[in-house]
Amino acid sequence: MHFYSFEIVIEKEPEDAGYFAYSPTLPGCFSNGLTIEEAKRNIREAIQQHITSLKEHGQTIGQKERLVHVEELTVGVPE
Repeated sequence: MHFYSFEIVIEKEPEDAGYFAYSPTLPGCFSNGLTIEEAKRNIREAIQQHITSLKEHGQTIGQKERLVHVEELTVGVPE
């Protein structure tokens, strides 16, 4: 078994009760779930299927091709 590591992003759906999950390294690979944990499980399965498809088509599987950095930034604005 070969193991791959991917950054994932999970965002709250703006118009829904659930969460949207994707990996910036794998364009077109995304999933969702009603909870963050469900979204994580679902994106794991989606990534596994995506990698299997890439391998079947002889395509490369990028690892850390895009650096993802997320943090909270607080700014002050004069009133």
